[in-house]
Amino acid sequence: MQLAIRAAHLIDVVTGTRTDDVTVLIEGDRIVRVGRELAVPEGTRTIDLGGATLLPGLIDVHTHLTSQSGDYYTNLFRRSPIDDAVRAPTYAKRTLEAGFTTVRDVAAPEYVDVALRDAINDGTVVGPRMAVATLAISATGGHGDLNGFSPYLHIAGVSGVADGVDEIRKRVRENIKRGADVIKVLAGAGVLSEEESAGAPQYSQEELNALVGEATMWGRKVAAHAHGTEAIKRAVIAGVASVEHGGLVDAETVRLMMTNGTFLVPDILTDVHILEHGTELGLPQKIVDKEKWLRGQQDANWTHAYKAGVKFAFGTDAGVYPHGQNAKQFSLLVTHIGMSPADVIRMATVNAAELLGWSDKVGRVAPGYYADLIAVDADPLSDVTALERVRWVMKGGIVYRD
Repeated sequence: MQLAIRAAHLIDVVTGTRTDDVTVLIEGDRIVRVGRELAVPEGTRTIDLGGATLLPGLIDVHTHLTSQSGDYYTNLFRRSPIDDAVRAPTYAKRTLEAGFTTVRDVAAPEYVDVALRDAINDGTVVGPRMAVATLAISATGGHGDLNGFSPYLHIAGVSGVADGVDEIRKRVRENIKRGADVIKVLAGAGVLSEEESAGAPQYSQEELNALVGEATMWGRKVAAHAHGTEAIKRAVIAGVASVEHGGLVDAETVRLMMTNGTFLVPDILTDVHILEHGTELGLPQKIVDKEKWLRGQQDANWTHAYKAGVKFAFGTDAGVYPHGQNAKQFSLLVTHIGMSPADVIRMATVNAAELLGWSDKVGRVAPGYYADLIAVDADPLSDVTALERVRWVMKGGIVYRD
């Protein structure tokens, strides 16, 4: 069955230009033709969006759809992965209705992300397309371990903690066995954990090399959480596909990223949210102080990387802030890093699709691509905040918000 979508405007995300009076012909879940004033076959159902502007469905490559920040100690000690699993479909639906038709979910407890992905794929749950990482791989005492508490306190469950080359290789294999599409490694310290540093490296070069080598052998890309300079550098040398956060990236590492084609995924929205809402979230002062320290350095470093030509992909760390607000990051990237609206839109479309390895099926409005489309009322090339007000969402030829 064919379907025609008509709209006053369409954003070409590759060129950053606008085409007027467009028609998109869809058959099943794919786009078959796109053009100005196309002839629509007789009997084709038509959706006329009037003066709206069409774009491809947006992509967020750093989400956590199975969780959302609340009171710090409640989340840590009073809820289980069962709570996460119950709430996850709500968060997935909010994300899709906000215009994000594809996400990369970079770590969840107890393989809840695998179950969510599969339920979306079989139509049981409404949500975006998902590439999932299962458990984040962490060093003992690292960002993914429980720090700052009594040595007699343990939380039962499957753990992503692995030390040394052999343990790391086994953890990669186990993640893939359980359904991981991508491998997430915590190459350095973090903010929302109670280890001392926010940026110190937590894996040796040998360990990271082994991790990336193992993942590559199994056909998986690696996303590396890393705030600090040395952690970023080691991850890039090891060959990760992307550095998540990367707020302390320096000139030397920027050159390495350019050489290796490594993506940078800056997530300014979460940093702003933590500083604005840390008290009501009950965050320990140590965590708030780490965030303040990082926030004072990120913009200049990200700006340098952007101007040097490092490839940026759009990732927000959704779940640290409330799900469905992902698009608030677009204007922050424009105002804090000096990016153009066209470039931030590319981050969340063609660049993100390239990082996922899905450049042939998402991120563009073109024949052969999934019929993932969104509509807004204003021109996002002039006012990027228009993407915060998505009014129509289609994924795979099905309208989920109208």
